[in-house]
Amino acid sequence: MENEYWLRMSDDADIYVKKWFEPNRKPKAILQLAHGMVEHIERYNDFASFLIKHDIFVYGNDHRGHGKTGERQGLLGFLAEKDGFQIVTEDLFEVTKKIKSDFPNIPVFMLGHSMGSFLGRNYIQSHSNEIDGILLSGTGYFPKIKTFTGKQLSSLFPPRNPNTLMNFLTYFSYNKKIGNRKTTLDWLTSNEKAVQDYMNDPYCGFVPTARFFYDLMSGIINIQDSNRIETIRKDLPLLLISGDMDPVGDYTKGVWKTAKLYEKAGMEKIMIHIFTDGRHELLNETYKDEVYHSIYNWIVNEINRKSSE
Repeated sequence: MENEYWLRMSDDADIYVKKWFEPNRKPKAILQLAHGMVEHIERYNDFASFLIKHDIFVYGNDHRGHGKTGERQGLLGFLAEKDGFQIVTEDLFEVTKKIKSDFPNIPVFMLGHSMGSFLGRNYIQSHSNEIDGILLSGTGYFPKIKTFTGKQLSSLFPPRNPNTLMNFLTYFSYNKKIGNRKTTLDWLTSNEKAVQDYMNDPYCGFVPTARFFYDLMSGIINIQDSNRIETIRKDLPLLLISGDMDPVGDYTKGVWKTAKLYEKAGMEKIMIHIFTDGRHELLNETYKDEVYHSIYNWIVNEINRKSSE
């Protein structure tokens, strides 16, 4: 069963939230989703439907500047006038609080994909005690020279205008390792239908604003800051999943570098699962059922481990 509603934030912004659940059943856990850049939460319907069949209920929202939230906001690809990355992160925390109000004493996990993984990494720097574990899908590591340059470059353009230059610089190399390319978005997944669905979706693939890229670069700088990473509780379970053909993770190099950041900070429960021939969107890959079960098994194992402690 699905339910959708609008959640009012402290600044009076309305955030679109979707909930997948089974009435009159008690879940073993809740998974909160944080979707990626220039997409929206409806794209996770198949994955959420799988989870509720296994008694894991799912919540997810359209970030500011995305999907129905961005549509109501009046501008896709724009997070906020300033501090957009932090504001969107705090929106996630408001959803967490709603989850805990709806289902007290039920374990809550978070899955962030791509930009959502960056938001998740920011989230745990302030709220790691609020969730029972976090999964990072399609995450990466970015050298300071790239993020600082991107931030400065973004600041040179009108903040509310689509920034085609930054958009090009972000994506231009992502398809380079894909053989027999059929579209410019083949790097997303080897599932051709999923790529076409993305290309036909009005809520996907738009060009974000200059301010969006400024906020994104600022956020990535923060999530890779070692002092900020130290604030995360050491026993927070962390699972990183990536395809070995994902350019966002630099074909696994960035995933391992990200794990190293958390390992250096003393985090004790880090797991990595690399999927062979997987591209950026593992949840839409041709073998997505394997990915679904891998995530489900990790959540259940963490629940069982915690209950036995």
